[in-house]
Amino acid sequence: MICKRSLVRRTTAVGVASAAALVLAACGGDGGSADSSKHNGHGAGAGSSSASASPTTAQGKHNAADVAFAQGMIPHHRQAVEMADLAEGRARSAEVKKLAADIKRAQAPEIKTLSGWLTSWGEDVPAEGGMDHSLHDTGAMMTAEEMTELENASGTAFDTAFLKMMIKHHEGAVAMAKTEQADGASAAAVKLAGRIVTAQSTEIDQMNTLLGKN
Repeated sequence: MICKRSLVRRTTAVGVASAAALVLAACGGDGGSADSSKHNGHGAGAGSSSASASPTTAQGKHNAADVAFAQGMIPHHRQAVEMADLAEGRARSAEVKKLAADIKRAQAPEIKTLSGWLTSWGEDVPAEGGMDHSLHDTGAMMTAEEMTELENASGTAFDTAFLKMMIKHHEGAVAMAKTEQADGASAAAVKLAGRIVTAQSTEIDQMNTLLGKN
């Protein structure tokens, strides 16, 4: 009788343990499934977010401000290079000669860059020797009379005239570049405008210092 009761208790205990194991397994399965589902859902969300953040073609866009910047800066740079060429045989100061060489070295390649952009945009590249007379009114470019004055000067007189005119010329370029920074849509053109502002502002300071020495 005692043996029979013991057997019944043992059988019941085994049944309870089995049931408990089944419940735990079920709970564990549901929890893992829920976690997995939650993780997969997050992964899918991350994938969607990553896909929506793919690069756009906005960097290749341009607007009227970019075109105006390029078409205005090309003749402006050409005139600066022309002024710089005059310094080699006319300037007395070695510092003025070096400054002129630096200006030519920086601006000649930029003319090619600006011309390439205009061509790729299907816009006209200003003709060689062409002058944007609208820039004369803003003081951004030298007049024909001012260029003749510079050509006829030499020595210290040339140095003074060159520095004064180039400061004025650079100030015009900086103003044009700042307009491009504010209104342009081409990332490359806006970046170039920033370089022009930085470089030519530095040269303006340098030229003012040289003027003080003359």
